[in-house]
Amino acid sequence: MSGFALVQAVVIGVVVAFSAWQAFRKLLPQTSRRLLAGISAALDRPGRSAAMRRLGRWLQPAAAKAGACGSGDGCSSCGGCAPAKPVLDGADQRPLHFRSRQ
Repeated sequence: MSGFALVQAVVIGVVVAFSAWQAFRKLLPQTSRRLLAGISAALDRPGRSAAMRRLGRWLQPAAAKAGACGSGDGCSSCGGCAPAKPVLDGADQRPLHFRSRQ
């Protein structure tokens, strides 16, 4: 294998890997955030080198860095991310009318 073919294979491999990662993030955003959070938590442990901990903090998803609403998977602790419950005060309810076939 010539040097040019090797460089070409490496460049194509990097482009394909980057494209696959972007498609994964676009199609499965919650799963990709969980995966990134798991990897960053594994890297940012006490006892790791400073470079590994810095890489772990850099990989941490932005919502997890904030530590407020949106940092979990819809924990519903504040009620801000959950859909609003419908109000059942009787004004919106209509009785069902069944009609026989003719």
